[in-house]
Amino acid sequence: MPPPADIVKVAIEWPGAFPKLMEIDQKKPLSSVIKEVCEGWSLGNHENFALQHADVTNFYITEKNRNEIKNGAILLLTSSPAQTAKQLHERIQSSSMDVKLEALKDLANSSRDITFAQEFINLDGISLLTQMVESGTDFGDMLSFTLTAFVELMDHGIVSWDTFSVAFIKKIASYVNKSAMDVAVLQRSLAILESMVLNSHDLYQKVAQEITIGQLIPHLQGGDQDIQTYTIAVINALFLKAPAEKRQEMANVLAQKQLRSIILSNVIRSNRSINSEMAHQLYVLQVLTFNLLEDRMMTMMDPQDQAQRDIIFELRRIAFDVECEPNNSGSIEKRKSMYTRDYKKLGFINHVNPAVDFTQIPPGMLALDNMLYFAKHQQDAYIRIVLENSSREDKHECPFGRSSIELTKMLCEILKVGELPSETCPDFHPMFFIHDRSFEEFFCICIQLLNKTWKEMRATSEDFNKVMQVVKEQIMRALNTKPNSLDQFKSKLQNLSYTEILKIRQSERMNQEDFQSRPILELREKIQPEIMELIKQQRLNRLCEGTCFRKISSRRRQDKFWYCRLSPNHKVLHYGDLEESPQGEVAHDSLQEKLPVADIKAIVTGKDCPHMKEKGALKQNKEVLELAFSILYESDEYLNFIAPDKNEYCVWTDGLNALLGKEMASDRTKSDLDTLLSMEMKLRLLDLENIQIPEAPPPIPKEPSNYDFVYDCN
Repeated sequence: MPPPADIVKVAIEWPGAFPKLMEIDQKKPLSSVIKEVCEGWSLGNHENFALQHADVTNFYITEKNRNEIKNGAILLLTSSPAQTAKQLHERIQSSSMDVKLEALKDLANSSRDITFAQEFINLDGISLLTQMVESGTDFGDMLSFTLTAFVELMDHGIVSWDTFSVAFIKKIASYVNKSAMDVAVLQRSLAILESMVLNSHDLYQKVAQEITIGQLIPHLQGGDQDIQTYTIAVINALFLKAPAEKRQEMANVLAQKQLRSIILSNVIRSNRSINSEMAHQLYVLQVLTFNLLEDRMMTMMDPQDQAQRDIIFELRRIAFDVECEPNNSGSIEKRKSMYTRDYKKLGFINHVNPAVDFTQIPPGMLALDNMLYFAKHQQDAYIRIVLENSSREDKHECPFGRSSIELTKMLCEILKVGELPSETCPDFHPMFFIHDRSFEEFFCICIQLLNKTWKEMRATSEDFNKVMQVVKEQIMRALNTKPNSLDQFKSKLQNLSYTEILKIRQSERMNQEDFQSRPILELREKIQPEIMELIKQQRLNRLCEGTCFRKISSRRRQDKFWYCRLSPNHKVLHYGDLEESPQGEVAHDSLQEKLPVADIKAIVTGKDCPHMKEKGALKQNKEVLELAFSILYESDEYLNFIAPDKNEYCVWTDGLNALLGKEMASDRTKSDLDTLLSMEMKLRLLDLENIQIPEAPPPIPKEPSNYDFVYDCN
């Protein structure tokens, strides 16, 4: 008979003794279990002992997490968290350097466990560590372990970041500002500064006074990608938390220090491949840079503002090579008529007062800025577009003014100008790091594309929205190829003419064609279960391969990973923490935790997940919500996931639902079903090409008048 559900069979180790095989009753208090174990080895004072997982984590077992103990687990009897914390608290103050170094190393390792961390913090351990840092007497490994322990302890969110002194901040900043500093110390110092800035407004102001962009730049020019990543993370944090009025000022400093070209040379174009954490930080920097445009995007033009009206006059002057006429030249009516005619040629909706066109927000004044940039920096192309369209018939002209306004609005939507960066997205575009005015250059390429597409479509004013849809598709398809430069982007667009877009659409339509005749529909219904079974097997195979998931906390960390995979017999989920992102599959044996599929009660997604109900900016992020799912097991226990991307989210939610015998309802399943069904249908109907399939089956012939007939084989 199988053991009762509340009994787990484990092995327990004690240094210097043979391990014991033991059955633990999960209904008994943990203190009683520990007492029983101690008595087995004749150990007194059982309250000074605790149980740990005997794996790389060495996390303590508590009443809260004891349900994670699985049959066959190996546990370790060790000193209680309070006892260990007290001993380490004393040892790190030892006068012996060797004892102190070993104690700090143990502390850095133990601090990852929240149970130990709570006990050490209760002894005022954080204050002790900050005093040690402020004293400035420790260097090398000793300082590195001190900072590592500090980072791990603070990462649990038990202590507020607002409690630290200016002296501590100055000391951490000094490690970053030094030109030659131990890599481990520098890495931890950058991580601490990033957390300070992100978690406290007061600390942001203090850190901003101690750290300058000029002092951070040299760290980007080194060869260590981890240091580069943390450096960009600090810059992003300072950028993100800066008051709105200071962000443009900070952007100007970044431009003066040539941050963009340094990142381009030392990170994007370096010989090393860009890891996911670096890609995320570059994406954040890209988003924050484009968000500087939000102010102009949301600023309406004041039709009475002469300086703003002068920009429109400048557009007219460049296009038609006319100087502003003196006030006494000709009658007022004649000049008004001339301006109206020119503004009509420029493609404004309001020919009399084009300033009114820029009162729509978004894109507001940003559209006018783009138009002026195009007119000044690509003057020949600007004049050609305006004159070319002004010589066409009225209904066939591509209105430059209206097109520019709508295109600017579209580009802001594509680049999500004004939205906060996602917590997980690694979607940065190298081409936006090529030029200091990348958005304006992007606009210049796209406005010429729009004019070209308008001509290819032979569009009229009624087709304006249709043209904009095609242009958006061209831009999105080109961006998805991740061009490395604006010239590459332009080249991709050249290959995406309107004719090519029609071919792509036709091909996609053919692939997703839904035949409506009755025989075809019946055949689809017959095939569909086979295809669904194929998709189900693929999902389960992917779960067997496993996925590396990132642990996300209030401060982004690149060393917090865990892996989960399904056993080949589809009966157990194996999972466990990893020290770093794996290069391939992780073996079952190296994953310490197990969750039987039979114990899974339900799968919850999005805002219903317990880790998405916690307070904090991270949990409110829409993209993270869309990637979150949790497994409910036992009575009230959850295993929480945040998928690396939408594809993995669909694979895992589908696979888990398949294990539970539930419907696979993700967008990916619908897409795969359509694609595979379409392919299978085409294969089966290959021999019927050009043959008309009747709507109804042919009629059954009448019965013969008699059955007295025979076929003579001779």
